[in-house]
Amino acid sequence: MTTKRILVVDDEALMQEVVQACLEEIAGWEVITASSGQEALAKAAREQPDAIILDVMMPGMDGIEFMQRLKADSNIQSIPVILLTAKLDFTEPARLRMLGVAGAIAKPFDPILLVEQIAAYLGWTL
Repeated sequence: MTTKRILVVDDEALMQEVVQACLEEIAGWEVITASSGQEALAKAAREQPDAIILDVMMPGMDGIEFMQRLKADSNIQSIPVILLTAKLDFTEPARLRMLGVAGAIAKPFDPILLVEQIAAYLGWTL
């Protein structure tokens, strides 16, 4: 199994911890966390993760603005993004294409299935 590096972006510390635990314990992936869009953009540029798991509703910079700024930066625009969101309208295929994300996982999510869902969206084998 190839070790992947995932950037988890969520303003809720508990959500970061739950997602991080799932990805590290189940898949053995390395997890980097960020609490804001601005912090995430800086870490994405510095760490070059294999994927970003992004909360949509965050103070300061929401997921939509984050995606616009990510896609405008040639150094990080190719990093795939998966939304982790409580807003179900962000999980519709047309909306996902418009945002340029690889997929969306609705909150609340099943911690056991989270790794499989992420791998499926990204075409990764476990």
